[in-house]
Amino acid sequence: MTPVDATELTVAVALIVVASFLAGAETALTRMNLIKALTLQEHGRRGAGRLARLMEHPERWLNPLLFVNLLCNTVTATLIGLVANHLFGAWGAAVAVLLEVVVIFVVAEAIPKTWAVQNPERSSLLAAPLISTLTAFPPVRLLAAALIWLSNRLLPGAGLRRGPFVSEQELLTMADVAVVDDVIEHEERALIHSIIEFGDTVAREVRVPRPDMVAASGDQTVNDVLEDAMAAGYSRIPVYDEGIDDIVGIVFTKDLMRAVQGDRNDEPVRGLVRPAHFVPETKRVAELMREMQDEKFHMAIVVDEYGGTAGLVTLEDLIEELVGEIVDEYDVEEPLIEWLPTGESRVNARMAVDELNDLLHARLPEGDDWDSVGGLVLNLLGHVPSEGESIEAADWRLTAERVQGRRIGRVRLTSLRPEGEGRQEGGGAAVAATLRRLAADRADTEEAVAPPTSSSAPPGSPVKR
Repeated sequence: MTPVDATELTVAVALIVVASFLAGAETALTRMNLIKALTLQEHGRRGAGRLARLMEHPERWLNPLLFVNLLCNTVTATLIGLVANHLFGAWGAAVAVLLEVVVIFVVAEAIPKTWAVQNPERSSLLAAPLISTLTAFPPVRLLAAALIWLSNRLLPGAGLRRGPFVSEQELLTMADVAVVDDVIEHEERALIHSIIEFGDTVAREVRVPRPDMVAASGDQTVNDVLEDAMAAGYSRIPVYDEGIDDIVGIVFTKDLMRAVQGDRNDEPVRGLVRPAHFVPETKRVAELMREMQDEKFHMAIVVDEYGGTAGLVTLEDLIEELVGEIVDEYDVEEPLIEWLPTGESRVNARMAVDELNDLLHARLPEGDDWDSVGGLVLNLLGHVPSEGESIEAADWRLTAERVQGRRIGRVRLTSLRPEGEGRQEGGGAAVAATLRRLAADRADTEEAVAPPTSSSAPPGSPVKR
């Protein structure tokens, strides 16, 4: 072996060590995320600051790291092949290739990546300072960027500027899986779903519709409006001038009480109104809630595209979108859905179609022109139905059970699928079915390995009937 061969082998061994570290760093950092990194930083872990900065911009370090790792493995294989060919000829080079595959796979790939998976936090904190220095080295950064630019020119499109990304559906599925694994509770899962869906909800979907509004004319007396407000149980009601489309403000019940105590019972309520806030139907409720918090108001009038009153929305309505219905001891509300002994279900016509689809794993049409089940029935029929009139859609029969004037009150749903035939699952239904199978398998496993006890398992969280 010549001094040149010895030098080449020494360099090859050093490159294998470097490639091993880079492989472990790649696994550790790609399994880390910004939230975990910030948590480690809050706990005062050494190197967590650099780790958090890396997680903020993964596109800045991932490509240089992969480039250097590939460069180390390629140069290592080349040097070992040259030495083996010089010492043993063609057969030596063939044997060297086989050994390279084994050594690189075991030493430079499997071992460091397995250790990184087993020790994610420790490996990430160890790798962060060195990877930060490596990817900040100008030749490495510029060369990796040039090669990425070349690959983007060869492929359609220009690649992604940032990533990787997690979709909303993936987050929802992770929450479902976490419930099955007993990582979070059912209530926490429901809250996570509500928060994610909250960002896509608009004022039209949560408003109190115009026919259900309790409003007062500005010419009514203080005493009459106070009686109406107390009968409805509201702390504030809108006040209009010439009609419901001409809302001039909002009157507070506490202001009415003060006026009554001041012997102003017979005065027009117009003198007590406070300014009203108006929002369009398409306003996202997340933005509206922030406005209510910042500007300190609890009620907003929802207007349509023509400026007419479409309804009103309160802070309670927005909170209910997150935590569910809030009902006090004085509220008497009809349930949104009832399960009938016949296997049918009766729903309030105000119930949102997407919520009903989630409950029944149905595929009733959802459109931009309607949000509620009643709106769906009106759209499908094309006229105001009479009581008992029905329409079929997506393997369901929808029957208008109660009609008040031109408004649908209740709808009965009947499945048209033959008994025993499973519904076609897709999207959330398929995920739910998979999770049910996982939960059943897990329950069977726990029953097989756990000793019998006299106490029964806690019940689940079925839909209230």
